[in-house]
Amino acid sequence: MNPSVPDALPAKTGPLRRGSRTRGWQRLIPALMAGFGLARLHAGEGDQVIVIYNSAVPESRTVAVHYAERRQVPPSQVLGFKLSTGAEMSRAEYRDLLQQPLLVALTNRGLWEVGEVPAPTGSAGSTPRRGVVRARIRYAVVCYGVPWRIKPDPGLYEPEAESLRPELRRNEAAVDSELACLPLAVGGYPLVGPYVNPLYGVTNAALLHPTNGVLLVSRLDGPAPDIARALVDKALEAERDGLWGRAYFDCRGNVEPGLQPGEQMLRQAAEMARLLGLPTVLDTNEALFPVSFPLSQVGLYIGWYGENIGGALARARVEFMPGAFAYHLHSFAAADLRSTDRYWVGPLLQRGVTITMGPVYEPYLGGTPDMTIFISRFVLEGFSFGEAAWACQPVLSWQTTVVGDPLYRPYGRSPSALHADLESRGSPLVAWSHLRLVNLNLARGTPVAEMVTYLEQCPVTRQSAVLTEKLGELYDLQGKPHSAALMWQRALTLDPSPQQRLRLLLLLADRFEKLEQWNDAYETWRTLLRDYPDQIEKPVAYRRLAALAERLEKPDEARQYRQMLETALPQGTNPPAAKAL
Repeated sequence: MNPSVPDALPAKTGPLRRGSRTRGWQRLIPALMAGFGLARLHAGEGDQVIVIYNSAVPESRTVAVHYAERRQVPPSQVLGFKLSTGAEMSRAEYRDLLQQPLLVALTNRGLWEVGEVPAPTGSAGSTPRRGVVRARIRYAVVCYGVPWRIKPDPGLYEPEAESLRPELRRNEAAVDSELACLPLAVGGYPLVGPYVNPLYGVTNAALLHPTNGVLLVSRLDGPAPDIARALVDKALEAERDGLWGRAYFDCRGNVEPGLQPGEQMLRQAAEMARLLGLPTVLDTNEALFPVSFPLSQVGLYIGWYGENIGGALARARVEFMPGAFAYHLHSFAAADLRSTDRYWVGPLLQRGVTITMGPVYEPYLGGTPDMTIFISRFVLEGFSFGEAAWACQPVLSWQTTVVGDPLYRPYGRSPSALHADLESRGSPLVAWSHLRLVNLNLARGTPVAEMVTYLEQCPVTRQSAVLTEKLGELYDLQGKPHSAALMWQRALTLDPSPQQRLRLLLLLADRFEKLEQWNDAYETWRTLLRDYPDQIEKPVAYRRLAALAERLEKPDEARQYRQMLETALPQGTNPPAAKAL
């Protein structure tokens, strides 16, 4: 059972309008909306939310109250239940202390109405069943302190499970995924194995509703209560200012046949991000992004398949932008939400991610979220995080937990309206809006020369490290290496982020050598060693510095770097001779 991967990306809209060479950058701004099928903002959705906390954990209520205040959830829709205080609960505890009391509360408080649900059209022999016929709520927010795993129950037997493959005859599950089936619990549904999501891939967000069998569940959680509490604050900040930054996809390259659907899914998600104008980096090496990789200004990260957080993402400080989404596909990515260094979901939240998801037990590849659908719904269609997260789940009553504010909708406003708002406030984030416009045009075949003119004439470029670096990249594509280097040098003076600065220095070190600017190359490598000692690959730097010192007739320094190279290499390794440049 593999996830459904679309055969093709959604059809592109027509080309964006292009400006003339005279102040053409101004006329491109209204065209920002052209690449999007739907952009909307749903104000006042707090009344569609129930907030669930564990009354046995004081911090759980604190997180719940904070969320309710920020999202204006009515007090009558904040519900506490006395539950276990660890990571797991039994099937019996879930049923008796959470599911059934919650069903009663929703009915008694008039938050939904239960009745006879007609059989689906065309289902011969089916009879009406009991279900939710009307509902005032769509979302459930589960707060820090509520267990996230339901333990397997060896005494639970369902005859129909015999038709499942042996590895799927299991009844352990994520609490969130089971709660997503709460509307189905009114009439009963099988607990053994995954339950096919009837709304998988839906393009109409309004269909994601309890009357159609799905409650949109997400949790505010993480290694500590303050991390859980801050998730809604970061979501609201990104709703105001937009979710910006770069999109990183960490694929694996050549994989065995059974894993190819996962690799294909991630690559298609990367292509969709590129077509939507996100600055996209696709890595196809089997290893994770290494520690030395300049992972800068991360708005979106999707990768697989390491057991624990590692490489560039394991650094204590990762440049996650406000509102950032990160997802690493691994069987136990969310098994331990309290850990800061084991698995993925907990460590990602510790490092600043706003929204994420992952399995708490083995889901198998076919039971994992489809990231192509997620990006399409979240970015292109303007779905809320809760809507997009459950539209991309092929199955329910299974293993995925969803973490973050489900109301979070950073792409709810039209891009042109957000751009105008950022401009009116003088926000430096408007540079990212210009960058996205440039990328959208390039993705639709606009000549590079036109986008060079756009950036040259745009006043924001002169104050933005982000746009100046992009202009250098475009000069490079035009075969203008000196102009590219000049722009990258200028970007260094425009307050780049630490990791953007690292990338610029690496670009310049390589470019200076190709341009035979030996002294500039030498000083750039020295700067890299001085300022990024824990990140730069020292053997590479020492080797380059030794060769450059010889070129510059600095024999003492060349000898020093050769000695440092010998020390940096593993014992027994003979360092290659420094090559002449």
